[in-house]
Amino acid sequence: YMEADPTLLSLGAGLPHPSTFPFAQIGAHVAPAGASVANTAPADMLNVSVTTSSGAIEGLGKFMQYGNGRGVPSYAAFTREHTHRVHDPKYVDWDTVVSLGNTDAFVKALMLFYTSGDTLLVDEWTYPAIIGTVVPMNIQLAPVRMDAEGMVPEALDHVCTNWTGERKLRMVYTIPTAQNPTGATMSIARKRAIYAVAQKHNLVIIEDDPYYYLQFEPYTADSEHRYTNLPGITSLVPSLLSLDTDGRVIRLDSFSKVLAPGLRCGWVTAPKYITDKIQFHNETSIQQPAGVSQAIVASLMNEQWGHSGWERHLVQIQRDYAMRRDLFVDLCLKHLNGLVEFTVPDAGMFLWFRVQLKPELQGQTGVMQRVFDSMVANHVLLVPGYMFSPKGAEQKVRDEPYI
Repeated sequence: YMEADPTLLSLGAGLPHPSTFPFAQIGAHVAPAGASVANTAPADMLNVSVTTSSGAIEGLGKFMQYGNGRGVPSYAAFTREHTHRVHDPKYVDWDTVVSLGNTDAFVKALMLFYTSGDTLLVDEWTYPAIIGTVVPMNIQLAPVRMDAEGMVPEALDHVCTNWTGERKLRMVYTIPTAQNPTGATMSIARKRAIYAVAQKHNLVIIEDDPYYYLQFEPYTADSEHRYTNLPGITSLVPSLLSLDTDGRVIRLDSFSKVLAPGLRCGWVTAPKYITDKIQFHNETSIQQPAGVSQAIVASLMNEQWGHSGWERHLVQIQRDYAMRRDLFVDLCLKHLNGLVEFTVPDAGMFLWFRVQLKPELQGQTGVMQRVFDSMVANHVLLVPGYMFSPKGAEQKVRDEPYI
């Protein structure tokens, strides 16, 4: 009612009166688009400020007040505009809804379709928080074989075709860009093939893509020709959402990897009947991201950077992570040659090592625990591979030679 008639006087909502809020202004000093804080003089910082009577976005009272599960309008509008510009969904009735990040969004998408005893299709190595989320819900995991591009379409088709479980498979979860933990990124051809399998078996796809904007050029040992062709927004590998003609992709996006994880700001893109239900779930759980976080992001995106500045910022982030990738790979090739195998990632934050165990160590029970203990003793911490396995922590998985 309030949205339909802004002049409506509500006496029933139990909203604190804005005049009692002790906040007159919130803000942050932010590096200009395309620059980093370390390389920006204090006088050149942008002043992102939200007051009780802000301009292009809502006043501070709106951000500090209770709100609905869709998010403050200026924040929500940016997510829709950005999604349209980058992904251009191919069906009409799509929308976005706010989240606290992709794990929060995953839980809400999953609960729309799944209940205790169901089975979720996942990569054979996958994000540990997903495993930790579904296990207490008594949802089983069906791992699907991967290669250097991530989930293999033929393997997904095989699992679905030969499924003998009592309950139908309904959903596949994947991280298509810079997959956690393997670093694999799907090509557009791979995404089309995965989507075709999903159509064949009528699967919903959860496209968890927090690293989507951290794409960069393939690794080259020639340091003089690095960082010359960063994708920005215009040359990113198209998303599964951009291929979706059926409304079967639920896409999860987050500001965590490209602004800061402490903001706890993200969004979900899906058919409107799904985002409406996630909105209602928000209203009985998180309500929406913190008003302070939404205010800073909304001001930054709508008043300071805009879409063009946002793209310049993403190029800067891509360059930074490409430099870190290249330095780390250079060091690995120099110092770990013959000790590990790995595929150099074209995006994200992860290298997935297959340890080249000596023949006499292969198959020994507990060998990877000894490798892990030795690393810790030498002041290096890597995550053991078994922690990413949907098969659990049985000894055979613990001894898989991955870190």
